[in-house]
Order: sequence, then C-alpha cells, then structure tokens
Amino acid sequence: MRPAYWCALLLVIVGAVNWGLVGLFQFDLVAALFGPASGLSRLIYSLVGLAGIVLAGIAATMAGSHRHAALTATTH
Repeated sequence: MRPAYWCALLLVIVGAVNWGLVGLFQFDLVAALFGPASGLSRLIYSLVGLAGIVLAGIAATMAGSHRHAALTATTH
C-alpha cells in the first residue's frame, strides 16, 4: 500500500476516534488539543474529510476490481 494511503487511513482513524469521543462524552479531542475553531483544528478536520474521500475512492476501486475478477472467473 502506498504511504499516502496509510496517511489517509491514519487520519480517518483519528477522525473516527474523535467522533466517538464527541458522541459518547461530548469531548472534541482535536478542539481540546488545538483550540476550538483554530486554524490548525480546521486544517485537521479538513484533512480528515479529504482522507475519507480518498479512502472511499480506494474502496470503490477495490470493489470494482473484485467484481471484475469475479465476472472474469465465472465466464472462463
């Protein structure tokens, strides 16, 4: 896996943990560390969102290649 994908995965995990903390304890870890609505917090939120989009694209590509492989295997 390419390093960019690992970075995207790490950012999505950070985002998921942060949302879990918000949902369970009403505690925003990113805001607590970097300040609510600070430039750095907004940057982190933006990077997490972008990483989610990247991973969604990777998942769609993987699903398409698995579907193609399955169709190819059944026709031969």
